[in-house]
Amino acid sequence: MAKITEDMTIMDVLKQDREVAAIFMQYGLHCLGCPGATMESIGDAGRVHGIDVTKLIEDLNKYFESKGE
Repeated sequence: MAKITEDMTIMDVLKQDREVAAIFMQYGLHCLGCPGATMESIGDAGRVHGIDVTKLIEDLNKYFESKGE
């Protein structure tokens, strides 16, 4: 599994494992089904919402590492 980067869209990550929705929700990214989730990068979405993008990416990668993916 490739590492998650801030250049990926939210939908790119959700397609790999829908369970990561909980991580996005913890960070205040609740609009997982909106058009922005398919077009906007995680980095852009995080900056718009005032989220620590580095920490979000770390948490997403930790999740996938823990699953052995």
